[in-house]
Amino acid sequence: MTTETAGAGALLAILRDGRARTRTELGKLTGLARSTVSQRLDALLNARWIVPSGESVSSGGRPAVAFAFNRGARVVLTADLGALHARAAVTDLGAGILAERREEIAIADGPEKVLGWLVDTFGELLGETGRSMEDVSGVGVGLPGPVSHETGRPVNPPIMPGWDGFDVPGWLGERLGGPVLVDNDVNIMALGEHWSTGREVEHMIFVKLGTGIGSGIISGHRLHRGAQGAAGDIGHIAIGGEAVDAVCRCGNTGCLEAVAGGDALATRLRESGLDAGNAWDVVRLVRAGDLSALTVVRQAGREVGEVLASLANFFNPGVIVIGGELADAGEQLLAGVRERVYSRSLPLATANLQIRVSKLGESVGVIGAAVLVIEETLAPDAVDRSLA
Repeated sequence: MTTETAGAGALLAILRDGRARTRTELGKLTGLARSTVSQRLDALLNARWIVPSGESVSSGGRPAVAFAFNRGARVVLTADLGALHARAAVTDLGAGILAERREEIAIADGPEKVLGWLVDTFGELLGETGRSMEDVSGVGVGLPGPVSHETGRPVNPPIMPGWDGFDVPGWLGERLGGPVLVDNDVNIMALGEHWSTGREVEHMIFVKLGTGIGSGIISGHRLHRGAQGAAGDIGHIAIGGEAVDAVCRCGNTGCLEAVAGGDALATRLRESGLDAGNAWDVVRLVRAGDLSALTVVRQAGREVGEVLASLANFFNPGVIVIGGELADAGEQLLAGVRERVYSRSLPLATANLQIRVSKLGESVGVIGAAVLVIEETLAPDAVDRSLA
């Protein structure tokens, strides 16, 4: 790394807020000499990380040139792999989706088949956007199970046979190149939703209600993973009442997921004679106005709300966001959640608490996976190394 490029990443970090700035403005913000600012800007320009952004008003003489972050300098390959479906996308460096694909593919089909589909799909999506692997800044993937943050490998995932300990970053890295970052799917959803707020929300809980149940925690604008990356696994919190004997796929009984997860609700509706194979079928029946489906979804909201009430008292989030397939069930689910949270939490914890569905809908995971890569590859030190 040369003295001319060292520190250029810090200038890029300033410009990533979307506002164009002149050399003079950057000098005032950083306290650097104009010559130093110019050297670092030249390095960023040569690498296409920034572009000139028209002319700015100056105090005299020629108009000053402003510089802006180039969101199109690179692209990110991103994927959100669920229990029964997969979504892949190519985004720019602002997490804006350039091309996207959704496929009905079961995670239980195994890593080679699912990741093989992902590699092929990434190639197709890059072709659609007119980009190549040389333009790829990194790859981000969310998996529907526990993931070791240090290694990117799944750890005893209950619905992912054949995936335990599989080297996902290594397998994809050999075929795609570049850094490959892997995390739990709910963590990347939390990152995506937090990104969509423009970082206005400091403390957030993102709850995924789908085939299973989990949550991602944003604390002080940062994703909280816990000591081993297992933070937020609320689906296996034990609840009381009639659910105490419900058998969960984790091997325990009385888990929230065994009562309020999409599979559990579908099973209950099948037992009453309805055609419901998964969480999407539950949503379909709710939208059709089926009374049984409306009843079980409302009660599921209450069960989830019971757990979230305790978390609201403990963590005191500013926003609780509901995502996942069951979020499409609409107000019945949300009403059940709100009913229990607001009645069982302390008034101080809920005084300004918002409980809402995800703003990004089904794209929240791929956007969050892009954010995971962007924050890693555009960190000041990483940019300085790339310039070197």
